[in-house]
Amino acid sequence: MNRTFWKEAVVYQIYPRSFQDSNGDGIGDLRGIISRLDYLQKLGIDVVWLSPVYKSPNDDNGYDISDYQDIMDEFGNLQDWEELLSGLHERGIRLMMDLVINHSSDEHAWFAESRSSKENPYRDYYIWRPGGPDGEPPNNWSSIFSGPAWELDEATGEYYLHLFSRKQPDLNWENPRLREALYKMITFWLDKGVDGLRMDVINLISKADGLPTVERADLAPGELAGGGEYYMNGPRVHEFLQEMNRQVLSKYDIMTVGETPGATVEDAILYTAEDRNELQMVFQFEHMDVDSGPDGKWDVTPWSLQGLRAILHKWQVGLAEQGWNSLYLNNHDQPRMVSRFGNDGAYRVLSAKMLATLLHTLKGTPYIYQGEEIGMTNVKFPVLEDYQDIETHNMYREKMKAGDVEHETILKAIHAKGRDNARTPMQWSTAEHGGFTDGTPWLKVNPNYTSINVEEALADPDSVFHYYRQLIALRKHHPVMVYGDYELLLPEHEYIYAYTRTLEDIRWLVLLNFSDQPQQAELPDELKRLEARIIGNYAESSVLPGLLRPYEAAVYKLKG
Repeated sequence: MNRTFWKEAVVYQIYPRSFQDSNGDGIGDLRGIISRLDYLQKLGIDVVWLSPVYKSPNDDNGYDISDYQDIMDEFGNLQDWEELLSGLHERGIRLMMDLVINHSSDEHAWFAESRSSKENPYRDYYIWRPGGPDGEPPNNWSSIFSGPAWELDEATGEYYLHLFSRKQPDLNWENPRLREALYKMITFWLDKGVDGLRMDVINLISKADGLPTVERADLAPGELAGGGEYYMNGPRVHEFLQEMNRQVLSKYDIMTVGETPGATVEDAILYTAEDRNELQMVFQFEHMDVDSGPDGKWDVTPWSLQGLRAILHKWQVGLAEQGWNSLYLNNHDQPRMVSRFGNDGAYRVLSAKMLATLLHTLKGTPYIYQGEEIGMTNVKFPVLEDYQDIETHNMYREKMKAGDVEHETILKAIHAKGRDNARTPMQWSTAEHGGFTDGTPWLKVNPNYTSINVEEALADPDSVFHYYRQLIALRKHHPVMVYGDYELLLPEHEYIYAYTRTLEDIRWLVLLNFSDQPQQAELPDELKRLEARIIGNYAESSVLPGLLRPYEAAVYKLKG
């Protein structure tokens, strides 16, 4: 297997709106990030993934782009961005930009032209269709953000497709002129020195011919259906990605990761196998659905280690020889990992460290989401008005309109799964608003900032932050963490995730207790010959071999 910088890297995701405000307007910005570069260097990360900072009317917090080659006023300007890039590079940190090219904003100049008339040269930059016989939408697909995936545009009397918000019209990748324009824009950023691209919902760019209506026996006339089978991993997606790689990506030494909802292991190999010349990694979502019920994300159901482990194991084995895993447990679209997979109460610090150990000792490239490294938690705002996320508000309106779910039940689901859990401002200190801003924050700070913040974490040698530093440093010095073969142990254990990593004659044993009770790992004799504990989240090793204390993580080097 080829050794590359992107396999060895640890990536840190910054959600700029919530990271650090520099001018008191309550919104994080580029100069705020610049002021925190020494903090990132101290943590030891190799790459910053910057969520979108392009011009945007902010219907979906920057994922609706109105100008791909300029910076959102709230965040600063291109000069600030260039200063950020050079500041990162001076510290040996690469910059990965978010690339949102399945859709644009409806305020993009291309869409303004496209909607102006059916004859406009930009008409085919987007996906337009006439309505049905009674003026109904062209098909029954639903938007991922609730409601129909089509919006009627009065000016031309046709509908445009939007898989997300109605202010996020889908781009028409069937149009070669559109593709050329996108490749030119990507080249603009790579020529400026960008080191990587995270591609938003990239497996949705190719839609099935004819955009068919979903036909299912259980659907009533006019009822909406998902439609994902007609646009996820569509017919030309690999052709498009290979073209983009050939014309642009292959000419630069960069890292690429594609966000691919609904992708299977088999799909991921097609996207990431080195001989296919598409992407290097994908973000898959299977483990993010481990606590979703039959009715989807908001149907919150208890998860089990058996379920989570089975998914992670499948991906470890599936991409062992071809492709490469991206390792993450939370991001800007997901709840906080310590609240979801750990214990954000009495065992917050121990379980945050245990989950960090999992993230950094599986095979793949770890992605840290801002605040994860200090053990930030979900927030439980008591009123809906405290939430800003468009997905959350759309879902709430739809469920209340249907009238079959009570307000309290929906609020409970939002507390568990709402995207604003990840978007509350970064907690830097005990100062007002957690040191994030001198003004009024765009989204309220989690009230627990007084006890969970960077200032406290830096001062405490036993903090989650310093444990992350240890893990990242170990990864730099021990190739077994990056390239070692993964082998699952104790596949039936209800609470322990155990595995080995092996590279040549070096073998490590990883033991993780996912419960608040002591657990015994019954290991074969060959795995009891411990040479040293590499890292653990308790100060001292356990006195009894294989006995794990609540939420204990322990990594051992085995004797040869």
